[in-house]
Amino acid sequence: MTRRLTAMRHRLEAVKARTGMREWQVKRRERTRQLIELGGLVAKAGLVELADDDRAMLYGAFLWMADTLRSDGAADTAALWRRRGKRAFAAETLPCGDRNAIGAS
Repeated sequence: MTRRLTAMRHRLEAVKARTGMREWQVKRRERTRQLIELGGLVAKAGLVELADDDRAMLYGAFLWMADTLRSDGAADTAALWRRRGKRAFAAETLPCGDRNAIGAS
């Protein structure tokens, strides 16, 4: 009887260990996906070419953006950037000939 209980306990611990690992893997994959998507936005905006793949320059620009979002008027700046981003995303979904339908402003 004790062997059987010990075996059951070991199986239960193994299941818990596998489940815990799966949760950790899921979180890691979600973070990896988020980082890949953010990197894609950097490339999509053309920043890699504009900065000549200068990581220090890009990092400095991101720090400037963070400082800007921490300053007074951050809500207005964030709203402006959000509107521009939404327009850019919307323009990508339009057929090639209709990109000017969104407007330049």
